[in-house]
Amino acid sequence: MSTKAFILGLTLAALLLPGCRPGGPKQPQAPELRAFRYPDIPAVYTDPAERQAWFLDHFWDDFFAGDGPCDTGAVLGVRREDVEKQVAMYIELLHGLPLEPAQDRMRRLFRRVEDRQAADTASLVYLMMEEIVAHYLYDPNSPVRDEDLYLPYVEGLAESRFTREEARPGYVYQRRMCALNPVGSPAADFGFTDARGRTHRLYEVQADATLLFFSNPGCYACQQIINTLQAVPGMETMLRDGTLAVVNVYIDEDVAAWREYEPNYPRAWLCGYDAAGLIRSDRLYNVRAIPSLYLLDGRKRVLMKDAPVERVVSWLQNQQNT
Repeated sequence: MSTKAFILGLTLAALLLPGCRPGGPKQPQAPELRAFRYPDIPAVYTDPAERQAWFLDHFWDDFFAGDGPCDTGAVLGVRREDVEKQVAMYIELLHGLPLEPAQDRMRRLFRRVEDRQAADTASLVYLMMEEIVAHYLYDPNSPVRDEDLYLPYVEGLAESRFTREEARPGYVYQRRMCALNPVGSPAADFGFTDARGRTHRLYEVQADATLLFFSNPGCYACQQIINTLQAVPGMETMLRDGTLAVVNVYIDEDVAAWREYEPNYPRAWLCGYDAAGLIRSDRLYNVRAIPSLYLLDGRKRVLMKDAPVERVVSWLQNQQNT
């Protein structure tokens, strides 16, 4: 298999976000830029898993070995928008791995950024990659966001000598938030109250899988997710037979507004509000934006954390086909 065919087999270009940024003052002459080059997988690697591992391990080799302008329009001589696309592609490739090896590669990526910055302390490569990685892995609107993958990178940002001191407290906070409820861990339990005043606990919900949905009344994006979930073929059957439960929780303070809106939610869902205010206190969950989805298994272990609805729908469809 050629390198090009391998890349085409793995790429998820449809998920790439545009990455243009406003340019700085115009230069009298455009700097010389270079293309982002993928590594050529040695022919000795024939097993698909080995080829994928080698490709990921050497994905950034040419980029960090090269040189060139590093400013608002380019990173080490590669157009910034192209670097952003490669970061998004790299993240999607890591999503195909188990969590630990994926995190290890993000940790290695951070070390390479540090090493490149250390080799040329006047370079802006550290700052540029800091912005790009955070944009794709931590921005609530990114379709490839992933706090578990961001964690090893933000751990580096929180400690590195190259991090701006004014930004460090923010990264320390992000590190603590990203460490909450990692994939594979038991989700934090909490209590919530329904419209009839009855109290429930997350761990009391009996189902093969639980979709935890943090939403607000009247929220347009929340309603889009509700519509998307209700349109999944077989969704009602899954809810009825206990294959799936949806726990829809309001975490803000205007309970009167929530009560007024509550009849609009699907009747097969378990809906309530966080009367104790524990979730919005950042002690249990890192709900950075509403809406937010967590997918849990039958033992309430985290399968997906702050997941895009498309990934949840794909999982639901796969469950029905198995």
